[in-house]
Amino acid sequence: MSLKESTSPFFARRSFLGGTAALAVATLTPAASFAAPDKAPTVPNMLGPLPGYSPQIGTFVSQLTWMREVNGVLRATEKLKQADLDHLFDKNANSIGALMLHLAATETYYQMNTFDGMKWDSWSEDVKKKWDPAMNLGDEGRSTIKGHDRQYYVDILHEVREKTLAEFKKKDDAWFLAADKGWPWGPTNNLCKWFHVCEHEAHHTGQIALLSKRLPGAKSDSGSGV
Repeated sequence: MSLKESTSPFFARRSFLGGTAALAVATLTPAASFAAPDKAPTVPNMLGPLPGYSPQIGTFVSQLTWMREVNGVLRATEKLKQADLDHLFDKNANSIGALMLHLAATETYYQMNTFDGMKWDSWSEDVKKKWDPAMNLGDEGRSTIKGHDRQYYVDILHEVREKTLAEFKKKDDAWFLAADKGWPWGPTNNLCKWFHVCEHEAHHTGQIALLSKRLPGAKSDSGSGV
């Protein structure tokens, strides 16, 4: 199914007020204290507990958002046009736009598994119809995920992340460390699952950066960073 705005109300564009950065930048408390700071943090590179979250969850949220806001997919795609986001290097490639939506799909499925307690792949057919092309990529992703500007994908990423942050506020560290003994690769806690979401974004951000430097008309860049 195409994820175009005209056919998918869920993905309607909207203003993203405030951004997630304000929720996830942190000021470290002293090592002996695990209490979250009383005021909203203002230094993005100081990772640690955050107001509104349990200590370990808050620390992880600061890392998750640093990945997104400071050195992640937003920065890697900030200068890309629609043609760049749709470009396919060969018949087996995934577009940059599809990879951006893949990040949102992955986070959505981990939300349902961890926050809602749903067994993996037990979600409804409507959910699969909406998200599977982006989750699985391949031919279906290549044929349906196209024709959108960068803001379209950014809005979806922000909307999904807003839900993640809201749900994390409802949980505690005991939940975060609780093991899912039925997970395919063995007992796995929610911290590990969400760490995978974070490192998964790092992986695909690197892929997007590499693709961006090889787009038609891209300027050579001798730098090593994104």
